[in-house]
Amino acid sequence: MDTLQAIILGVVQGLTEFLPVSSSGHLQLANEILGTDLNPESNLTFSLTLHAATVLSTIVILWAEIWRLLKGVFSRTFTDEQAYVLKIVISMIPVGIVGLFFKDYIEAAFSSIVVVGVMLLVTATLLTFAYYAKPRENQSLSYRDAFIVGLAQAVAVLPGLSRSGSTIATGLLLGNKKESVAQFSFLMVLPPILGNALLDCLKGDFGGGVETLPLIAGFVAAFVTGCIACKWMINIVKRGKLIYFAIYCAIAGIVALATYIL
Repeated sequence: MDTLQAIILGVVQGLTEFLPVSSSGHLQLANEILGTDLNPESNLTFSLTLHAATVLSTIVILWAEIWRLLKGVFSRTFTDEQAYVLKIVISMIPVGIVGLFFKDYIEAAFSSIVVVGVMLLVTATLLTFAYYAKPRENQSLSYRDAFIVGLAQAVAVLPGLSRSGSTIATGLLLGNKKESVAQFSFLMVLPPILGNALLDCLKGDFGGGVETLPLIAGFVAAFVTGCIACKWMINIVKRGKLIYFAIYCAIAGIVALATYIL
C-alpha cells in the first residue's frame, strides 16, 4: 500500500464511519477498486490506526457532551448523566456478545461483495422507512429503546449494513428526537470500538505490510474527514435528509452486485 492509497482509504473510513452508508462495505469496495493488496479490515495495524482516528474525531466534536457525562457520573445522587451512561452500557450488551463470540465467524462467512451489495440495499430500506416515519419525538431514549438500538448496532457488524444508519433509523422508528438519536448513535459506538481495539491488541497479531508514512497519512485523512462527517451528520439528521443516503446506498448496492455478476 502506498501513501495515496492510504489517504483514500482514510477518507473513506472517516466519511463512512459517521454517514449512514457502511464503512466496512465501502472499505471493501474501495479495496476492490484500488486493487490494494492489503485489506484494512484484516490488517490489524492499519485497521486500528483508522479506528483510532475516527474515535478521536468523535471525542473532538462531541467533547462538551462527553465532558458533561464524565462529570455527572461521579455525582452521589442519580443524575441524568448517570442515566445516560447506563443507557450506553445497556446498548453495548448485544454488540458485546456478538463481538466476543461471533465476530470472527461473521467476518469469515460474510466478507463477500455480494453480502456487501445486499446489506447496502437493506440499509437503503431502513433509511427510507425512517425518513417516512412520523416519530413522537421523545426528548430522550428510554432504557428499552437503548437496548433495541444496541441490537441494531450488533446486527450492523455485517459488512454493508451501516452501523450509524441502522442505529439512527431504529431510534427514529422508535419515536425519538432526531438530534438525541444522532448524538446517542455516535457516543454509543465509542466503548465497542475501544473494546474491539483492546481485544485486537491482546491478540498481538500485528502484521507488517504498512510503512510509517502511509499509516500517518491514513490516520490524518480519517481524523479530518471524520470530524467533518460527524458534525455534518448530526445536522443532516436534524434536518431529516436521510432519504438522500437511502438513494445513495441503493445505487451503491446495485453497483456492488453488478460488479460481482459482470
